[in-house]
Amino acid sequence: MFIGRALRLARKGYGRTSPNPAVGAVLVKNGKIVGEGYHKKAGQAHAEVSAIRAAGKKAKGADLYINLEPCSHYGKTPPCAHTVVKAGIKRAFISMADPNPRVAGKGISILGDAGIEVKTGIREKEARKLNEAFIKHVTTGLPFVTLKAASTLDGRIATKTGESKWITGEGARRQVHKMRDCSDAIMVGIGTIRKDDPSLTTRLGERKGKDPVRVVVDENLIISPGAKVINRNSEAPLIIATTDRAPEKKVKELEHMGVRVFVFPDAAGIVPLKPLMKKLGQMDINSLMIEGGSEIHASALREGIVDKIALFYAPKIMGGVQSVSVVGGEGANLLAEAIEIEAMKTKKIGPDILIEGYIKKNA
Repeated sequence: MFIGRALRLARKGYGRTSPNPAVGAVLVKNGKIVGEGYHKKAGQAHAEVSAIRAAGKKAKGADLYINLEPCSHYGKTPPCAHTVVKAGIKRAFISMADPNPRVAGKGISILGDAGIEVKTGIREKEARKLNEAFIKHVTTGLPFVTLKAASTLDGRIATKTGESKWITGEGARRQVHKMRDCSDAIMVGIGTIRKDDPSLTTRLGERKGKDPVRVVVDENLIISPGAKVINRNSEAPLIIATTDRAPEKKVKELEHMGVRVFVFPDAAGIVPLKPLMKKLGQMDINSLMIEGGSEIHASALREGIVDKIALFYAPKIMGGVQSVSVVGGEGANLLAEAIEIEAMKTKKIGPDILIEGYIKKNA
């Protein structure tokens, strides 16, 4: 029950704590909550510190329920494990150990050495899913990548004339903006920019959202300086990934406009996505959502950078060999070469259906 409360609190900070994890903490004494808190934003107080402050003197002798091991190292804030010890916590119930190599059980050891009874593994599966992006980034240095698309039931994202607005309904589109709000970055190909001229910002109606870092893959740097993604009023950085075939004059022009341009060696006429992910990871980007189009989807899947898929299906049939499919490229020659999806779940959103799942990794 109290770990469930900690997980719910942690979700309140989801999408705001990067590169830190989302963490919630609850302090319980004599069966009653005496203090609670969650990590609201990177650089601000961690969950257990907020809970201890809220409890005040009642923290002494209380039990701590938390979805992630208290940290043991100095970052923007002091080690939380020492704060827990000083507060006089009696027992600690922890969902999972911190996968960060700088912590990795050290926080739990500090608590145990101080005489605090520690129990771990409580609702660990939920805790790991909540912080799946943080876990990947802190263990590999790479962002957790979700491929998102909206299509008809026969897997088409645009007609043969290029029309794509709108395949899905308003509810599905609102869900996409919620996903953007929780993502550190969003990535599209230059084809999407030229066809739709999107701003790639978050629009949540009355509630102010967070714009993700915008990433455009443009191997020849043909983007127009007048594109909305460049000129839209947003504090979120814009990154354009290109190759050394890009005109140097155009690179300087865009940089003068405040755009960060990443230039990669020409790899068969495409931007290599694995090195791009490495650079984004170095920028402390935990999560990235790919939103199109067909060819960037194909490249991302082919290069193996995708972790999760989120496909919105509208109850429509488009047909036509010239209409645009969710995934372009050459495709598989054999069924055995098809990419498998596991741990799928479905959700109905108005007339549409969202299917989420994870790319099955080869053993």
